[in-house]
Amino acid sequence: MKKFINNPDDLTQELLEGYAIAHSAKIKVHSDKLVIRAKPKSEDKVAIITMGGAGHEPALSGFVGSGMLDVCVVGDIFAAPGPPKVLEALSLMKRDAGIFFNVLNHAGDVMSAQMAMEMANQQNINYKMYLSAEDIASGPDTPRADRRGLVGSIPLWKIIGAAAEAGQSLDEVYAIGEKFGNNMATLAVAMNSATHPATGNELFTLADDEMEIGMGQHGESGVGPTKLLSADDTARTMIERLVKAIDAQKGDRIMVMLNGAGATTLMELFIVLRGVKKVLDEKGITIVVAECGEYLTVQEMAGFQMFAAKMDDELLSLWHAPCDTPYMTVR
Repeated sequence: MKKFINNPDDLTQELLEGYAIAHSAKIKVHSDKLVIRAKPKSEDKVAIITMGGAGHEPALSGFVGSGMLDVCVVGDIFAAPGPPKVLEALSLMKRDAGIFFNVLNHAGDVMSAQMAMEMANQQNINYKMYLSAEDIASGPDTPRADRRGLVGSIPLWKIIGAAAEAGQSLDEVYAIGEKFGNNMATLAVAMNSATHPATGNELFTLADDEMEIGMGQHGESGVGPTKLLSADDTARTMIERLVKAIDAQKGDRIMVMLNGAGATTLMELFIVLRGVKKVLDEKGITIVVAECGEYLTVQEMAGFQMFAAKMDDELLSLWHAPCDTPYMTVR
């Protein structure tokens, strides 16, 4: 492992200190591991909170700011934050307007969130929890509770964040989140592993001529290794499954996001996106939003997550509404 780090025990603290220096006009670190807006949202508007381990930069804290998240609760590298910190965030954002609390479906995050919510209930905190679970690696018919939460949370925050900024109620924001969430799907592919920066251990192994579709963001297994495919063949294999999962039909409009895992170049992502459009053109499905870059990474893993979601006029309007965060800005 070759990384520019100091003491592995200080990784999260030091990365947050550096992050706050780089983006002091937009965010600040509160109470060690809460990343909050530098300029808080009005308390008569719904707050948006999420939680998750560090090591996936720019996610999750990179999307705290106007029009998106109010607070991100940060855990240690690839680890869920503890319930007391999650409760602290919920208490900090306590308001009559309520809180939209988004949890990505990973066992540690869910367990921590459940414990924090039990304590929040005792404090009469008004919140609604939405579980992101859009990974289709195990098949589109897999129960929601058994699906992983991947990059789909980021466009979700953009859309519900815009609704919250517009002054919509918690019930209205949640309904919009459900509409978007029920029509989104993600599938990942990996070619090479990452190392855990605190231990130096590889997350998984693949042969030089192999890739694996369905790989999770912490090295969780997918559908099994297969021989490397070309960019076009990879694009077709993945988008065909995503289109089926969201039931996109001829005439539908969709968002496509290619999220690099850390070591895959923009060159490769653009070539794959080209292949995706070719398949969708054949099906008469229109890409109305195309995003290509690194949003939720896994250190130096080679691969990407492909995300697709059906869009309508309401969702498109919210997507194009202004936001100002360190890693997503719309003016």
